[in-house]
Amino acid sequence: MLVDGQPVVEQESDAWYVSASLADQSLFTVLYDRHAAALYRYASGRVGADVADDVVSETFLVAFQRRRRYDVSRPDARPWLFGILTKEISHHRRREQARYRAMARYDLIEAVPDHAEQAVADAAAHALRVPLARVLSDLPAKDRNVLLLIAWGGLSYEETAHALGIPVGTVRSRLNRARRKVSNALGGDDLTRAVGETM
Repeated sequence: MLVDGQPVVEQESDAWYVSASLADQSLFTVLYDRHAAALYRYASGRVGADVADDVVSETFLVAFQRRRRYDVSRPDARPWLFGILTKEISHHRRREQARYRAMARYDLIEAVPDHAEQAVADAAAHALRVPLARVLSDLPAKDRNVLLLIAWGGLSYEETAHALGIPVGTVRSRLNRARRKVSNALGGDDLTRAVGETM
């Protein structure tokens, strides 16, 4: 909403806290409290827990430094933060690909004795993890970013487009291409389709 040509920032929205942090830097911590856990889960899946802390910390540092440029007409800062995080992850791309390749080579299943149901679940997860890790390591980074922002990050198509600075149509084409490769690698299964995914 615009008033006198200026966006009205809804109080308590992420945009409000970003804007208010220009006067009181401590208010920026609200963004950390709201979004750090989701960013960490996403980063951990992409580059491993040992690197996730670093890339999430770097993401918030970059966001803090760039907060003056934040578009306050967007109340939810999540796509903006995921966009920064994706760029930080790209700095660790080689490590991410190496992690997927290592997961693809991993062939041991650790099952808890006397827990047959858990052993079956572990075996099923392992059977899919290896080919999924292999296909993720082979995807071009631009396709992998779109796929994982939607499947693991839970972003909508529009939020993903905003996060990566690309048109929604490009998100759709990259996602379609990536999903086709994943589905082919998994024998027709698409484990990357997020429940309740929005366009």
